[in-house]
Amino acid sequence: MAITEAEALHRLAIIRRLEAASFRAFPATSTVYDGTWAVRLTGSYGAKRLNSVNPLDPSDHLDVAARIERARARFDAAGRPLLFRLSPLAPQALVDHLDAEGWSAFDHSVVFMAELAEAALDVRVERIPMRDLPRYVAASLSVHDKPLDQSEGLSEVLTAIKPPAAFFVQECPRGEPIAVAMAIHDNDLAGVLDVAVSPDWRRQGIARDLVANALRYTALKGARIGWLQVEAANEAGIALYRGLGFREAYRYVYRAPPGDAR
Repeated sequence: MAITEAEALHRLAIIRRLEAASFRAFPATSTVYDGTWAVRLTGSYGAKRLNSVNPLDPSDHLDVAARIERARARFDAAGRPLLFRLSPLAPQALVDHLDAEGWSAFDHSVVFMAELAEAALDVRVERIPMRDLPRYVAASLSVHDKPLDQSEGLSEVLTAIKPPAAFFVQECPRGEPIAVAMAIHDNDLAGVLDVAVSPDWRRQGIARDLVANALRYTALKGARIGWLQVEAANEAGIALYRGLGFREAYRYVYRAPPGDAR
C-alpha cells in the first residue's frame, strides 16, 4: 500500500531524530559538514560509525563526485579508509553514483524502536549500572574479543558521551565478564548500544535480560522511546528485539570504494 506524503515526511523526521540521537550516543572526535553530509572521524577508535560519511537529507544531491573526493581527502589525512553510511536520508543520486562506480555494500543493519510503556521488560534479576568506566571498557573489549590496546580509544569515546550513560556488565560465577550493554538516556529517548554476549554463554537469555534491565533503568529516569541497532544478518538479535516489542524503524548500509579489502 502506497504511503502518503505526510506519512513519508513523518518517517523521515523519525529517522533524522534517531540518527541525531545515535551521533550523540556514540560521539565522533570530529564531525565536519559538507552541506548536510556529516563527515565523522575518530583517530583514537576505528568503529565504522565513528569513521564514515553520513548523508542526512535526501534532497542534498548536488556535486556528488566532487564531495566524495573532498571526503576522501579528509579520510586520507586522518589515515582512515573512506566509508559511507547510507540510511534512507541519503540522496538517490549518491546511491546511484556509488552503484555505478562499483562501491561494495556491507554490514546491512536495522534500527529498531519501541514505546517503553508497551515493551516486554520483565527481568530475571534486577541490575544496576556499573560506575567503573575502566572496568566496563575492559569487559566490553573482552566480550567483543577485541585487543586491550583499544582501551584508551574506547574510553575516550565513552567519556565524550554528553547524555547520561548507564553501563551494564554480567559476569560468570568465576567473575569474568560474559555480557555487556550500555544505555544512553537522551531526553525521552533511550538508546541501547554495545550489546554483546560471549560465545559460550549465548542462547541462555542473558542478552534479553541485560537489554531489558538497561531499558527499565532508563524508563525509570523518564525515557519513553527505546531504540537500538543490529546487523540484519543477526537473526537471533532481531528475534530478541522483536520479542521485546521493538519494531523496525529503518535500515542502513555501509559502502566502501572498489578495491577496499573488506
